Amino acid sequence: MALLGLVLLGGGVWLIVLGGSWYYAVIGLGFLVTAYFLWRHSPTALWIYALVTFGTLVWAIYEAGFDWWRLAPRGDIIIIVGIWLLMPWVTRELRNPERPRHASAFSWNGLPLTAAVVAGIVVAAYAMATPTNDLTGSLPTAAAGGAKPNSNIPDGDWPVYGRTSAGLRYSPLTEITPANVAGLKVAWTYHTGDVRGEGDPVETTYEVTPLKIGNTLYLCTPHDIAIALDADTGKERWRYDPKIGKNINRQHQTCRGVTYDAPASAVGASVCKARILLPTSDARLIALDAETGKVCEDFADKGVIDLTANMPDLTPGFYYSTSPAVVARGLIIVGGAVNDNVSTQEPSGVIRAYDETTGKLVWNWDSGNPDATQPIAPGQTYTHNSPNSWSILSADPDLGLVYVPMGNAPPDQFGGNRSANVEKYSSSVVALDILTGQVRWVFQAVHHDLWDMDMPAQPELLDWHGPDGVVPALLQPTKQGDIYLLDRRTGKPLLPVTEKPAPTGAAKGDKTAPTQPISTISFNPARLTESDMWGATMFDQMACRILFRSLNYDGRYTPPSVKGSIIYPGNFGTFNWGGVAVDPVRQVIFATPVYLAFTSTLIPRANDTANYVSDGKPGLNENYGAPYAAKMEPFLSPIGLPCQAPPWGYVAGVDLRSGQTVYQHKNGTVRDLSPLPLPFRMGVPGIGGPMVTAGGLAFYSGALDYYVRAYDLTTGHKLWEHRLPAGGQATPMSYQGSDGRQYVLIVAGGHGSTGTKAGDAIIAYALPER
Repeated sequence: MALLGLVLLGGGVWLIVLGGSWYYAVIGLGFLVTAYFLWRHSPTALWIYALVTFGTLVWAIYEAGFDWWRLAPRGDIIIIVGIWLLMPWVTRELRNPERPRHASAFSWNGLPLTAAVVAGIVVAAYAMATPTNDLTGSLPTAAAGGAKPNSNIPDGDWPVYGRTSAGLRYSPLTEITPANVAGLKVAWTYHTGDVRGEGDPVETTYEVTPLKIGNTLYLCTPHDIAIALDADTGKERWRYDPKIGKNINRQHQTCRGVTYDAPASAVGASVCKARILLPTSDARLIALDAETGKVCEDFADKGVIDLTANMPDLTPGFYYSTSPAVVARGLIIVGGAVNDNVSTQEPSGVIRAYDETTGKLVWNWDSGNPDATQPIAPGQTYTHNSPNSWSILSADPDLGLVYVPMGNAPPDQFGGNRSANVEKYSSSVVALDILTGQVRWVFQAVHHDLWDMDMPAQPELLDWHGPDGVVPALLQPTKQGDIYLLDRRTGKPLLPVTEKPAPTGAAKGDKTAPTQPISTISFNPARLTESDMWGATMFDQMACRILFRSLNYDGRYTPPSVKGSIIYPGNFGTFNWGGVAVDPVRQVIFATPVYLAFTSTLIPRANDTANYVSDGKPGLNENYGAPYAAKMEPFLSPIGLPCQAPPWGYVAGVDLRSGQTVYQHKNGTVRDLSPLPLPFRMGVPGIGGPMVTAGGLAFYSGALDYYVRAYDLTTGHKLWEHRLPAGGQATPMSYQGSDGRQYVLIVAGGHGSTGTKAGDAIIAYALPER
């Protein structure tokens, strides 16, 4: 008791000095006084501890209400110690000199503590049974007047990453419905044989969404092996291994998808009437025969486009391709990923378009030199370190525009030396002319980004039914939690976007933007307070409160600092590359927002090349050439739990016509995040995207417990789930087999940086055959 009291008193005084709650110091004194009377064998110890218990109960309800997960760390140790003090082997040692009889749980001396413990247990039981943090409602079920899927693709196919070049992740199939989804069974399972292993980067992940054309599925693996499967049985038809080798320099070892291309010029050709375009981690784009998997040697340079061509500052592993190319208007358009935060002298983030027939370079758009889109001359290089587009592009062939979600230029956490073009195009969605690469418009979602708030997700295109009629729209999810609805012809907001004042206090040599754009559709979380700090017990919760008070925090967009700053939402993103799913007929969004705080600490360096921790080896946040290295990490307690209280992950529904969030429900359990397989539904983080169907369902497998789940799109309620053999951090898709059945396809391969179990399973679900 004395040791517990000393820890609480010491930490409590520290917290008071930092301007925090006095309660830990007060309760520490209560423990010490209890310890004193225990040492004296006095039943007064039970009275003092009853006051501690009652006081903690009142304080906990005042701070946390009846939210079980917030109440638990405030009272678990208190109640456990209270029960222990009421045990006979303790109470029989407590004697009042004036009344020789020893105390007991039901004696005069023990009743107050007994009542306090019982009250605590009753409050806990009530809190466990009381729903919290959920918003309940129903999305509209009727179609918007005249709204259509806007696609000439056969209903049963999924020929593009997001099903169409609009990227909505919407299937028009209707066989599986809320009424029968509980009957889904595994139809077949296929194992690719490719899993992360020794020599792979930490972030070796399986994020692929397969394509389905005719009766064939096309996919790639983390090490860029292309595979074709029979869509009915999962039987392998062919595979191609580009033999990329392993390179620890790559920050990301993944393949989100391949591209199917059947150019008109190939009609009647003897080879490669249709191609699979395979992006690789060693910066190639390889054309494969869709029928055989053999390289199409009549395309480009013996079937290969070298994406390292004309690249400056090219270190192996620092530039690569993780996302599928876009094919539109006779061109193949491709971006690329650049390693984050290693140096200010890194490869270019250039976007390039190649002739669909020959593979010849047609234009290049380099955000560091945005007006020079004609093909670069031999021997010249693109602008080093220009912002890149590592995610998935979208295209509107009718408008003649390709939409590019842009990242930031390294370093993410210091912007004192950025050029005007970097400032303009970072963390933006840019509309380029498909045929020329010229900029038609740009919309920036974060000004002077110091938080790694890349534009992470594919822009999603739909015809929006607004108050003034139907408008061609673009929907852009973001890491910071805002979803922007823009006129895709002009980039102008269709729902209000307001510039609001942002925190100041940038590091020496840098600045902050005075305002940041806030959207009508926003999943920006409430500002953190000290009472939001969490832990398994009051001790690690107290430690998180001390951390909270020790770091800089002034709400969203608090700048990084030498002292250390809380970044919330963190650079993991409220939304990441998985984006959201949209039903264009009902005009609704199904989203999976994530809330995890991070910390960002700047480490001044003695000179531009000095290391701070890595002893001469490149580190992910070394930022050579900048005055600061940076340490980015989740905001965790000393025992490794998030310092902020759950929930950390939700499913949510948005009515696009009003921009209103109609429902938001905690999603996922801690079964695979805790030492014991506990099924507590706390709302866990996730990465990967959802998919919706015309049958009124949404499917999602990205939460960090190993399940695929189906939800009622109207209400967000979970209707079905199935256990996966590994993490499901990929976006599902749906297709129709030759037997007429609707299939839902899930990839369970895990995600390196989130620590989910690695795997290699492709799993198809369907209703039982009739």
